[in-house]
Amino acid sequence: MTGAPPAGRAPAEAAELRAVALGFQRATLRIALFQIGTTILPLVLAIAAMHAALAAGWWWVVALLALPAAGLTVRTFIIQHDCGHGSFLPSRRANDVVGRLCGLLTLTPYAHWRRQHAQHHGTWNDLDRRDGRGSDLYSTCLTVAEYRALSPRARRWHRITRHPAVTLLLLPPLIFLVVYRLPFDTPASWRAERRSLHLTNLGLLALHGGLGLALGFGPALLVLLAVMVPASIAGVLLFSLQHHFDGARWARHAAWDPVTAALDGSSFLRLPRVLQWLTGNIGYHHVHHLAPRIPNYRLEACHAAHPAFATAHVLGLREGLRASRHALWDEAAGRMVRFAEAEAPAPPRRAAPP
Repeated sequence: MTGAPPAGRAPAEAAELRAVALGFQRATLRIALFQIGTTILPLVLAIAAMHAALAAGWWWVVALLALPAAGLTVRTFIIQHDCGHGSFLPSRRANDVVGRLCGLLTLTPYAHWRRQHAQHHGTWNDLDRRDGRGSDLYSTCLTVAEYRALSPRARRWHRITRHPAVTLLLLPPLIFLVVYRLPFDTPASWRAERRSLHLTNLGLLALHGGLGLALGFGPALLVLLAVMVPASIAGVLLFSLQHHFDGARWARHAAWDPVTAALDGSSFLRLPRVLQWLTGNIGYHHVHHLAPRIPNYRLEACHAAHPAFATAHVLGLREGLRASRHALWDEAAGRMVRFAEAEAPAPPRRAAPP
């Protein structure tokens, strides 16, 4: 796929899509409570069973429950994510209460993450409004020209820090276990968000400190790692595949519009039904970016409500894993490319005929 990025959606189609999405931007208490009962309650029971099994010396139970608990943790994060958008429950206060409680299970400071995520929704795939502070590693990128302007040492470092083994395996547990414990990259003016981070840390200290005192710090840490390491890897992988793939489109701010950015700049990640449930339908990411206030339980219905949603770039899980290596935007070609393509010498320009 080469050439300049396509023009934005026609105004009439964009207005029609917004109108369709508006009809799905409603929270339903009954569905939200059902999701809490089928997600957070089983997660708490699974973690309790893992602790009890360790106390009895049944290591195999911990191994058996670790991945299901990790999957439920990812789904709990989606609930927290929806609460941050004010879309999960009808009441804003209820969203904040549930979101903060979810943060104790996902190790994520609710208000702090909510504000950073709101920045992502305001600037995604806009080349002139990229986050230059590094807090949006998984959805931003350099252009090929910017990458080539780096020194050889800076290029090597950039490639190392963007290698899938680093970004998708090594960093995710560190982000949730360590980075989210610190006011990393947080402006001093974000007082409420800093307070959220510190209060979350106090809550986690009380929760896991209490478990450590009652059951032993070694077993408590083992259960925490058994759940959070795979959950963090799966969650970050999901987010990365929704923004870094061959086919994603970027634009300069003058040419950027939210409807085109939603449908052409984020993927439709088609997953098996079990994984779709565990990931809270967030694979319909093109719909989510168009209308962030649609709760996760209405994303699929919104996608089916207008044929234009089917024009989003579709990724399967295997295809998505290959596509994640496309880490640079080539403005001349109008497409995402791999580092190897950016390193290749440009073809010689043909001399103009006499």
